Amino acid sequence: MYTFEYMNKIDELLHRVAEANKDEIEKLAEMFANNIKEDKIIHVFGTGHSHMVGIEMYARAGGLGNVNAMLDPDVLSSFGARRGCAVEKLSGLADIIFDNYKIEKGDIMIITSNSGRNAVPVEMAMRCQKEGIYVVALTNLEQSKNTTSRHASGKRLFECADSVLDNMVPTGDALLNVDGILTGPGTTITSMFLMNTIVSEAIKICAAQGVKVPVFQSQNVDGYDNDSIYKKYDGRIKLY
Repeated sequence: MYTFEYMNKIDELLHRVAEANKDEIEKLAEMFANNIKEDKIIHVFGTGHSHMVGIEMYARAGGLGNVNAMLDPDVLSSFGARRGCAVEKLSGLADIIFDNYKIEKGDIMIITSNSGRNAVPVEMAMRCQKEGIYVVALTNLEQSKNTTSRHASGKRLFECADSVLDNMVPTGDALLNVDGILTGPGTTITSMFLMNTIVSEAIKICAAQGVKVPVFQSQNVDGYDNDSIYKKYDGRIKLY
C-alpha cells in the first residue's frame, strides 16, 4: 500500500513556508508591484539547481514580462555536474556575469542558493548591494546559519541581502529518510511556491490600482500577444 509520504511532507512544508514567510511575501509583493509600475526589471540568479527558479519565472505562461533570468552557462550544470559544482565556488566570476547584463538602480535581484555559502552567489549579492540594487536572498536559513562560508569575507548569502526568504527544507535538501538514504528534495518546489505567490499577489495589487501588467500567456492559445511584451523589454531582458 503506497503512502505517498513525499506528497504529505511537501503539503506540510508548504504550509510552514507560507506562515514563516508571510511578512516578507507581503512586503515583496508590494515591491514587485512598484517595480512593474516604475518600469523596472526583476533579475533572478542562481547556480546549479537553484537556477531553475529563474527558469520558472522567466518568459513563461502566466509569468511577468519584466523578469530576466541570468542563466549563465558557466554556473549551471550544462557542461557537467562536477564542473558546475567547482565553478560556483570560484571568486571573481560574479562580477564578470553581472557586467554582461543590463542591471540598473531600481531593479530587484533575486539570488537563490540553498546553502548560501558559495562564492558566486555571495559575491553577486555583494556586487548588487554595491550598485544599489535591492537583493532578495532565497535560501535555507537553518542550514546556512549552521555552515561556514566558502567566501573570503566569511559571509553567507543571507548576510548580504536586503530581504530573506526561507525555503525551510531540512539540511541536505531531503524530506525523507529511506533506510538511511536521504531523498525527497524540496527546495525547488518551496522556492517556486514562494516566488509564484509573490508574483501573483503583485499582479493583484496592480490590477486593483488599474495598472496594466505585462504577463505572458501561453503561446499555444490563440488570441494573445506576447510579441508586444518582448518588444517592450528588448535589450533589457535576454531574448536571444
